[in-house]
Amino acid sequence: MNILIILTTLISAFLLTFILMPFLIRYFRAKKEGQQIREIGPKWHASKAGTPTMGGLLFIFASVVTSFWVASWQGWLTNTLWALIFTLVLYGLIGMWDDSIKIFHHQNEGFKPWQKALAQVIVALVFTVIYQHEGFQMGFGNLQFGWLYGFFIVFWLVGFSNAVNLTDGLDGLVSGLAIISFLAYFLVAIYQHQFDVALFCLTIVGALAGFFPFNHKPAKIFMGDMGSLALGGVLAAVALLLHHEFSLLLIGIIYVIETASVILQVASFKLTGKRIFKMSPIHHHFEMSGWSEWKVDYVFWVIGAISALIALGLLWLANH
Repeated sequence: MNILIILTTLISAFLLTFILMPFLIRYFRAKKEGQQIREIGPKWHASKAGTPTMGGLLFIFASVVTSFWVASWQGWLTNTLWALIFTLVLYGLIGMWDDSIKIFHHQNEGFKPWQKALAQVIVALVFTVIYQHEGFQMGFGNLQFGWLYGFFIVFWLVGFSNAVNLTDGLDGLVSGLAIISFLAYFLVAIYQHQFDVALFCLTIVGALAGFFPFNHKPAKIFMGDMGSLALGGVLAAVALLLHHEFSLLLIGIIYVIETASVILQVASFKLTGKRIFKMSPIHHHFEMSGWSEWKVDYVFWVIGAISALIALGLLWLANH
């Protein structure tokens, strides 16, 4: 993959998102389709009520269009790329449905938890069937597990789609983190000469770079569950297709910490009646402790970037 293809991909995805986003924002504002804010959340988040959501619609569109035309140009329109596009779009549609329920019913709760989980599992199962049918490695390293590995695939996709969704609670937080995560996997894909996966990662980076100016504090639009579920699910799919599944625990360490904070908070309250954090996910704990949204964003982005660099360093050492 040469510099011309890299720049063309980034610019295409960036411009599609950056140029069209103001039109999407105006449309949602005209339709009064805005985010509903949880009453139990930080009180200062109440000012965000009514901010347009489902911005993920546009960066998913930009990623898919750019992936398709650049891959067609370069002859990289492979089954692997189709599997990634499938995952991005299907998890995005689950999030879109969830967001739509919230908007139309003017509430913060969308799907019932079991409905969302079932939809996520179904998409993960279809991805698993495609993964197995196309002859991708059903195991870790030299260890083959056959269909047992399918349970891991489902757990990984559903787990990380929800983990990124939980992290998406502050303006710009997930946009910045996802740029870091997909850049890291772009480098891994380039090293492994999996140019179809590298191309896809670049489209996400470019599209999110175009989305970020509208999503950082004070956000003009949120990505919504449509964006966060799609990013989490396809990030797990990328790690699986590159056969570096567990690298996601480092490259996506913030998503892991955010999810762990919720699990620990719920478990502690149910078992002892006491809370570990002032509020979970943990980004709200730091807000409640006096940190500004920008400070939480910066610190979490730095941690994410350092962890991604460590993961890349470990992968490089493992191959030398």
